[in-house]
Amino acid sequence: MLSIGAFAQLGQVTPRMLRHWHAEGLLVPAETDSASGYRAYDPSQLERLHRIVALRQLGMGLTEITLLLQHGIDSHQIASVLASRRLEIERDHRISQARLTDVERRLVQLREEHTMSPIEIIQKPLPALRLAAKSTKLAGRHEVSEYVGPTFDSIAAVIGHVKGALDTPVVQYDMVDDGLEVTVGYACSAAPNAAFDIVELPAVEIAVCGVHLGEMSGIAASWQAIHEEIAARRMSPTGPCRELYVRAESDDQADWVTELQQPVTSGAAG
Repeated sequence: MLSIGAFAQLGQVTPRMLRHWHAEGLLVPAETDSASGYRAYDPSQLERLHRIVALRQLGMGLTEITLLLQHGIDSHQIASVLASRRLEIERDHRISQARLTDVERRLVQLREEHTMSPIEIIQKPLPALRLAAKSTKLAGRHEVSEYVGPTFDSIAAVIGHVKGALDTPVVQYDMVDDGLEVTVGYACSAAPNAAFDIVELPAVEIAVCGVHLGEMSGIAASWQAIHEEIAARRMSPTGPCRELYVRAESDDQADWVTELQQPVTSGAAG
């Protein structure tokens, strides 16, 4: 038999944690002295302890772990759950990196705002578009890159055989109270399909537009220039904005051409 201290050391947990798991019925000692409360563990219980620790590291609660262990879970199942958790952590890491990059970019903008060259901005109407598209709600712009590219790919895999179907890739962004509604699609006449929705974007009488050249990592500065120009022209943004990917072929995005389109109304907001 192993004392609670020795068992805790072997499992790399604290005695306090073992007492808590005992109270929850998750890991009951092999022997418990009714008078002193002394707990003793059998070495064979180390396997259960290691599984509990592995599942806790995945962020699972005690109730969930209890149910899993009651129904039986072997090392292969734990490995599968760990692999899934790894993918989640990698995704969270990419999102965190995108947030950090955005913060650093904004700091550079603040330092160089008086020397930055503005993009060329024009006003024009926008045509109505019929999109083969998918839409979702994201927590914020830091999640956009994780969604837009794969969504374009999944739609293109279905409609790529239609002539001209991939010529006009568009993303529409609409800020709502609890996030960012994003619609990703291609302007085409493809028939309705279970893989995507048909989304009708209405014509816009007037929009302030500008062309962003190069990597998407710098697009925030171009959008900022458009917003500043809208204010300078005493106009107000109205409705969702759009990004039209005129050219988006190279992997490094160095030669990408993206038209930014913000519908507006005349007159400053009150």
